[in-house]
Amino acid sequence: MTNIHEQAMTYVYQQVLQRLLSFFSRAERTALQLLIQRLVVAAGGMERIGDYKVLAIQSGSRDSCYTLALLRAAQLSIAGRAPATFRLRVATLRLNGDSSTALENIHRSHSALFLYDDPRVEVLMVEHREVLPFDHLAPISEAGREFNRLNLLMVGHRRIWNGPLDLWDDGYLATGEFYGQIARWDSGVDALLSSDSPRQQKRFIEGLRRAAAKAGLRPSNHHEPGYEGLFSLLDELGSDSYRRLYPEDDRAAWRPAERFEACRRTTYIDIHDLLVTNLEERWPLLTEFLGFQPDELSAQLRDNDYVSLPVCAHLQGLQACFVHGHSYEAGVADYLQWALVMMRRKQLPQRLGEQAVAAFGNPATSAEQRARAVAEVQKSLGLSEAQLVCLLFAPFGDSGAALERFLRQCHPGMLVALPELHRAMQGNPVPEQIAQWMVDVSGLPVNLIGTLYRMGPVPAPALPMQATLYDDDCAVGGEWSAGQ
Repeated sequence: MTNIHEQAMTYVYQQVLQRLLSFFSRAERTALQLLIQRLVVAAGGMERIGDYKVLAIQSGSRDSCYTLALLRAAQLSIAGRAPATFRLRVATLRLNGDSSTALENIHRSHSALFLYDDPRVEVLMVEHREVLPFDHLAPISEAGREFNRLNLLMVGHRRIWNGPLDLWDDGYLATGEFYGQIARWDSGVDALLSSDSPRQQKRFIEGLRRAAAKAGLRPSNHHEPGYEGLFSLLDELGSDSYRRLYPEDDRAAWRPAERFEACRRTTYIDIHDLLVTNLEERWPLLTEFLGFQPDELSAQLRDNDYVSLPVCAHLQGLQACFVHGHSYEAGVADYLQWALVMMRRKQLPQRLGEQAVAAFGNPATSAEQRARAVAEVQKSLGLSEAQLVCLLFAPFGDSGAALERFLRQCHPGMLVALPELHRAMQGNPVPEQIAQWMVDVSGLPVNLIGTLYRMGPVPAPALPMQATLYDDDCAVGGEWSAGQ
């Protein structure tokens, strides 16, 4: 970089900082100074800040975009008063359920903060266990889409058919693996910085532990709570969280392999206490500066980042229809009532309740809503409605314990083939039409169905089995959580 170009870029960064600070309230400016102090202390002093690297995870959510803006302000503020500033790694995990809105939010935030051309910043994404430059327009590869689809099914089928609707636990496992690996990549990072609340941290760790147990891993309980113990937990889980589910030849390696450090030095910096609690104060920075486009209904109701609200409602309709013998519309109506109760408890604006009623409360458009949800599940997750219903019953695990119930409820014509289905899952040859039916109805190859069959009973859930989606301790979309 020539001196003239460097001077020009320094001027650009100063302008970015000045405009960014113009959106900060007095409380946010105070929080910024406290963040700078916290980073300098963690680095070991201002003289060592230039060698310090911080990892920020960018999901496109409101909070992750806001946190990144605060962190960028700290980086540029230090650069204006010291010979060097800390380096920043911003990383995004690509999964099948990613929304285009979230990806656009990420890209607009990166652009507004001038991250792409700053040599002090790495802007990365991980797709199919490969570290790549972030590209919001790049579709997930076919291999990556299939990898994510199989992981979702394998972990999702590890449940009791009438247990909690934690069908998306694979998201926790994939995200945990992503944290552990991106922190080791290319000389590693010194710290993971996050603004997640203690409740969010607890829910994520519990979800990660639950998913790990489903995948056949049994980490110890001797870890510090929250993200303080995250990396020691990830060390126990290892670099391949799915190794018990697939043959070794079928598992993709992390790439490029030669750029991953053998050891990690990462610590955790918690800045939840620094965030301005008044959400209304954040909106000008988010919307006017970062170009953030909010989905307020999802932001307020979703505790599950791995599936959309329409899919959550669709799932409740399917469970009511196929598992409990009620109508599809009754399940969606129950979901809406739960959502309205949660809104009242959170004292949310009435307009959000009106949005929820408009989205889920019109019986005249129920068939249309269902068709849209079916299309979304097929497009984003690669699952047909029949495969989603199969996932609800989880009929293959624990030696096919729920298989007969599934057949009686959903495929009574296949009851006569029950012995052949067990033979197939035990690894014995069966007629081609039997094997093909298993593949079509589950979305899984027969050998992986056999893996589920042999894995034994599902680990006991953390919460009582009699709890339902609409209890206080249960989050939207069937993601069980605690501390609400």
